Amino acid sequence: MYCNYCGKLIQDDAAVCAYCGVRVGASLARTRLVRPRLGRKVAGVCLGFSEYFDIDVTVVRVVWLITAVMTCIGFIPYIIAWIVMPEEPLLLPAPRAAQQVTNPY
Repeated sequence: MYCNYCGKLIQDDAAVCAYCGVRVGASLARTRLVRPRLGRKVAGVCLGFSEYFDIDVTVVRVVWLITAVMTCIGFIPYIIAWIVMPEEPLLLPAPRAAQQVTNPY
C-alpha cells in the first residue's frame, strides 16, 4: 500500500505512515468512551472524546475551551464527563520469564 500524502510504500496494515506521520486508510475508532492514561492534560476528557470520534485532540480542546469561556456552561459538562467516563484499564507489563539464580560460590 502507498501513502496518499508522501507516496512512499508502507505496510498494508499500517494506520499511520512511518515516513510522514499522516493517518492512512480507515483506522478504527475506540469502541468505548474512556479517559486514556497517557497524553492527558487535565483529566483526559478531551483526549477520550477525540479518540472516540477520531478527531484531532487539539480541535476538541479548542472547541471545548471556546464553549466553556463563551457560555460558562462548558465547565459543568467537563466535570460531569470527568466523573462519568471510566479510566482506560491499566495495562501491566508481561511477567518476565523465571530466571535461574546461580550462586557463584
